[in-house]
Amino acid sequence: MSTADLVFTGGPVFTGDPARTRATSLAVVGERIIAVGHDEVRALIGPKTEVVDLAGKLLIPGFQDAHIHAVSGGMEMAECDLTGTTGVDDYLRIIGEFAAAHPDRPWITGGGWSMESFEGGLPSRRLLDGIVPDRPVLLVNRDHHGAWANSRALELAGITADTPDPADGRIEREADGTPSGVLQEGAVALVQRLLPPSTAADRLAGLLRAQALLHSLGITGWQDALLGSFSGMADPADAYLAAAHDGTLTARVSGALWWDRARGAEQIPDLVERRASSCHGRFRAGSVKIMQDGVAENFTAAMTSPYLDACGCATANTGLSFVDPEALRGYVTELDALDFQVHFHALGDRAVREALNAVEAAVEANGRRGNRHHLAHLQVVHPDDIARFARLGALANIQPLWAAHEPQMDELTIPFLGPERAAWQYPFGDLVRAGATLVAGSDWPVSSPDPLAGLHVAVNRAEPGATDGRVFLPEQRLDLPTALAAYTAGSAHVGGHDEAGSLRAGYLADLVVLDRDILTAPDAEIAEARVEQTFVGGTRVYAG
Repeated sequence: MSTADLVFTGGPVFTGDPARTRATSLAVVGERIIAVGHDEVRALIGPKTEVVDLAGKLLIPGFQDAHIHAVSGGMEMAECDLTGTTGVDDYLRIIGEFAAAHPDRPWITGGGWSMESFEGGLPSRRLLDGIVPDRPVLLVNRDHHGAWANSRALELAGITADTPDPADGRIEREADGTPSGVLQEGAVALVQRLLPPSTAADRLAGLLRAQALLHSLGITGWQDALLGSFSGMADPADAYLAAAHDGTLTARVSGALWWDRARGAEQIPDLVERRASSCHGRFRAGSVKIMQDGVAENFTAAMTSPYLDACGCATANTGLSFVDPEALRGYVTELDALDFQVHFHALGDRAVREALNAVEAAVEANGRRGNRHHLAHLQVVHPDDIARFARLGALANIQPLWAAHEPQMDELTIPFLGPERAAWQYPFGDLVRAGATLVAGSDWPVSSPDPLAGLHVAVNRAEPGATDGRVFLPEQRLDLPTALAAYTAGSAHVGGHDEAGSLRAGYLADLVVLDRDILTAPDAEIAEARVEQTFVGGTRVYAG
């Protein structure tokens, strides 16, 4: 009998395999699992076998993130980072310290500020002017759908009281029409296009920085949700291809090619060409990302009924559909016929319906082709559309960290949705009960990439460490095995990694060792678990 290269024993092992959900031992040869079971697996231990004694720690399939921006996240780690705080004084201190430490930078860039930190979610350019008056500053907010600019940046971009709003965005203004310093959605590009371009070396360094972080969190693969040039940012695909060619890409990555909403079907041949040239080793780009709407906090998510104002009265604003809904049906039908997967950003209930209508048109025209189209974010889903996911085979790509009470939700979202529509948010439980397939991701750097934090919120519908006892729409909670399946087998499926996401003989040995068995611990303690080791294809890529 041949022996294994690697054996884990002393369980528990969560397999993700419905036929055998729990085991205590697992063996690996090369890149693949050769046995899953109990004491009998120990017979595969030979003189050269590495034995990992789990000693009661939990072995699970590697996490996969179904919606992330890894290269940009890694690059932002080297910029002015405002994450980790919501204090305005802290922001200003960090910005000042960063500017002082980088006197040769022509622009101060970075971000991570929270809308909840400012009245109405809108900081003023004057705050930045007081810290960095002589250089342009542009800082994206936490959700990356808006940015905060100082007066110098607005001046260089030629943005004045007379500048019209772009069709896909909004310039926030003071009472006299003067730009306030906040740019929403497509308006960010008016300044972003002036930024010094990143280099290929910058992008590769960002990818490798991100990969190290993600492996430390147990993430063995992901789908990058934006490959292409967007809002002045360079295409990160070259970083993936460089790392795939030189062997430094250890994760399994699928990429979503950006749909340019200023163009139409004439861009599809370009996407076909890019797909063919963007495939090597552990990287491939066979998805197309269509951003159908914005976000609820700045009232650009597309809704079926108007947003409310601060007094609870209906406004005239129902948000933005960035792609004409009728044209969208034709685009998706053509992409589906070419065997592209379509990855929708669909946050408001109208955008969700428009995306589902497009998938339905593709199914009616082409039949079921198994292209695994998926809708990401799903903040507000009309009850009439819940059952359509399973019926159409559309996958529900959820970002669980957002489904909790926190200031941005309680102060900047719920009051402007109203009670009925606020109760339609992040309907994970309803989707599962209606037979939908869940996949999970983080949208990092919008929010933390830590899957354990995401699992915690999916199960508890409360943020890790929350002590106020409030649960956000408790009927939408998931049980832990279902949430764990979304982060492993579900996300592997949507990324086309069909031999990952479960621990079965013959599958790829993408594995994570956690410091405790979260399946038997109290749900309130899920986020306290830590990753101790991560393996991709049987090779250890992280050891804590």
